[in-house]
Amino acid sequence: MLTVITRLTLKDGAEEEWDRTMSDRMRAAEGQEGWVGGQLLKPLDEPATRVIVGTWDSRTHWEDWHNEEAFRATRERLEGLQGGPADVAWHEAVLDRRGE
Repeated sequence: MLTVITRLTLKDGAEEEWDRTMSDRMRAAEGQEGWVGGQLLKPLDEPATRVIVGTWDSRTHWEDWHNEEAFRATRERLEGLQGGPADVAWHEAVLDRRGE
């Protein structure tokens, strides 16, 4: 299992539209093969920053998701609301504990 963490900064005033669009994208990812789960985080001291935490069975599943229409349909809209390129980092799960 792998987790991809994406950190980005939004343009002034874009927060609500970007959050809503990302929520739609994550909802669509729920039906994607290999999807484990995800979170959208906002640092308390950086209101224009977003951190996306996505967990997938494999990087191949994540890459396949990027070729799906539901992903591509939101790409341009989300990138237009961002203040620059996102920083993406991959992590392998050593331990994963979640409450049921």
